[in-house]
Amino acid sequence: MTFLDMLRGAERLNRSLLCVGLDPDPSRFPARLKDDASRIYDFCAAIVEATADTAIAFKPQIAYFAAHRAEDQLERLMAHMRAIAPQVPVILDAKRGDIGSTAEQYAIEAFERYGADAVTLSPFMGFDSVQPYLKHHGKGAFLLCRTSNPGGDDLQNQRLASVEGQPLLYEHVARLAQGPWNLNGQLGLVVGATYPAEIERVRELAPTLPLLIPGVGAQGGDAVATVRAGLRVQGGETTGAIIVNSSRAILYASAGDDFAEAARREALRTRELLEAAKG
Repeated sequence: MTFLDMLRGAERLNRSLLCVGLDPDPSRFPARLKDDASRIYDFCAAIVEATADTAIAFKPQIAYFAAHRAEDQLERLMAHMRAIAPQVPVILDAKRGDIGSTAEQYAIEAFERYGADAVTLSPFMGFDSVQPYLKHHGKGAFLLCRTSNPGGDDLQNQRLASVEGQPLLYEHVARLAQGPWNLNGQLGLVVGATYPAEIERVRELAPTLPLLIPGVGAQGGDAVATVRAGLRVQGGETTGAIIVNSSRAILYASAGDDFAEAARREALRTRELLEAAKG
């Protein structure tokens, strides 16, 4: 199955728009695991097992593993997710943004070494920084478009005087992803939940692309506004999917030994909040 097939299947099976972000920080682990980077796999595997039936996707952030020399634990975790939740696609949050043979190697890392179903990319270097990923059949790629950080305004919200219609940079990225760049039909966009009006604008420009939306939970994004701005459904079928990520609010819902059970409760709460927002 392609990434989009998996996404549609997980949305229906788990009745969910929630993406569980896996950003393991050993300093925030419960007492028996605290500050022990060798237990990153154990912590994340417990979270995955507790939330596997609540999620439309999982999103491990590679930096949290690489910083602790835990890439081998990420490989084990990817295999574990495929084993216990084969219906839930995995988005490797790597934000790669290079060209040529380097981009080809990054694509191999994401899709062959780790077995991810999709990856996040920076489109700043243009189409040739995206194209190598599109050669991997059925794999998805999410381009940074309108991110949730305040500094996103520095570039993303600037007007392009040399482009017809003088769009803002993030609008131009959305048009390219919906149109000429989407060679394999598997592109998506990253849009922050802290900007619901701009989610709606991106959806207008890219009506069928899946939107990966971080910022709900610890970052303060409004779940209801996010769903209403980004989700599109016609005849009972989703025509414009959204993948609403929550990381810290789920991972660190409890500092005790009940961390996995608390993560499940928070994931269920967030899933139901997103479902209710559909109206």
